[in-house]
Amino acid sequence: MSNYLIKNGNLVNEGGIKKGDILVQGGKIVRIANAIEEAEGMVCIDATGKYVIPGMIDDQVHFREPGLTHKGDIESESRAAVAGGITSFIEQPNTVPNAVTQELLEQKYEIAASKSYANYSFMMGGTNDNLEELLKTNPRNVAGIKLFLGSSTGNMLVDRQDVLEKIFSSTSMLIAVHAEDEGTIQANLQQHKEQYGDDIPVSCHPIIRSEEACYLSSSKAIELAKKTGARLHVFHVSTGKETELFRNDIPLKDKKITAEVCVHHLWFTDEDYQTKGNFIKWNPAVKTAKDREMLWEALLDGRIDVIATDHAPHTKEEKAKPYSQAPSGGPLVQHALVSLFEASKQGRISVEMIVEKTAHNPAVLFQVEKRGFLREGYHADIVLIDPNQPWEVNQSNILYKCGWSPFEGETFSAKVTHTFVNGCLVYERDEVKDVRCGQRLLFER
Repeated sequence: MSNYLIKNGNLVNEGGIKKGDILVQGGKIVRIANAIEEAEGMVCIDATGKYVIPGMIDDQVHFREPGLTHKGDIESESRAAVAGGITSFIEQPNTVPNAVTQELLEQKYEIAASKSYANYSFMMGGTNDNLEELLKTNPRNVAGIKLFLGSSTGNMLVDRQDVLEKIFSSTSMLIAVHAEDEGTIQANLQQHKEQYGDDIPVSCHPIIRSEEACYLSSSKAIELAKKTGARLHVFHVSTGKETELFRNDIPLKDKKITAEVCVHHLWFTDEDYQTKGNFIKWNPAVKTAKDREMLWEALLDGRIDVIATDHAPHTKEEKAKPYSQAPSGGPLVQHALVSLFEASKQGRISVEMIVEKTAHNPAVLFQVEKRGFLREGYHADIVLIDPNQPWEVNQSNILYKCGWSPFEGETFSAKVTHTFVNGCLVYERDEVKDVRCGQRLLFER
């Protein structure tokens, strides 16, 4: 393993930006200083004019392995992730078979150990009848428990109130939820089928998977968490109304109820269905411009704690099907950070807050051990970003196995130039190196 000296970078860390150097040895950050003298055996990287940030920890991805690898797999999607500056990911259990036993969960870890370019963890999946298996989950080396309160890809719906209450009251582990009310969705869907038959316009998606469906489910989950004292994390908040459910008056480390927003809900609105169609069909749905503004407001004021991708690839052929048959989800890990830097250029968010919401806060929220910050003694998960290197997303540079991006045709001002994972240079100037340095995430619990 090489020793690296990153020089003259704009180090973004813990609310500030300062010019300095970082020395990486043995996979760790061993020194951060205003100036570090170059010595024999060091590989020197000039970061003049670039931001140097801790790699993004993406707390929600669907890499599709095992069982759905025609869409993506751990190797292909983690490769795209490091090209996008994501150095750690937490993957969801709705693969095939669903990761709902300890044995199936560990099989995913075994796959990642040999294939992943980035650090990894996998959520244990909850069902209506696997409480005994859930309670075997090791909080030291598993990120948390995932519950689908609304159906989505891989249908792992948990819809029995008695089961939910048992899960919430029986574990101290973080419980992450996909919160959409199934009864509301099905009633809305039936109304649209009666009106349109099999030709429902995709523009109806946010009406079918409505604000009401999201708010009803999120509020019930929060009520249950308050009743039981459970540690609840609400994934992909998509409506302005839901933001009213979360607090910003206590430190993140002391919060029992936290929230996530995804890049697509910060970027797109329901007007984009006209041009993007099923390619921006997600669950929960992309909603109105007003919802988007309220999500930004909650993100900036601390009610929403982290930004993630909900990366969920499907093939072009699958997305080309009629609305009712086309799956929900899209690939995002390669373009999440640069889209946020574009928002920063537009004045929506500071670079310091991008780092807070994509690296610091996920590390604090999940209690990730020695990652998410530029600190001496921490794992060297480091990303260099040139804020002034415009590039267009197109077929020649998309790395997702599915071969498309909802950002295709978009020109971003910032570009990821280098990505380090555990001190290994895995990505440099448009090239992903053939090194898989990803490690299993550990948690300080």
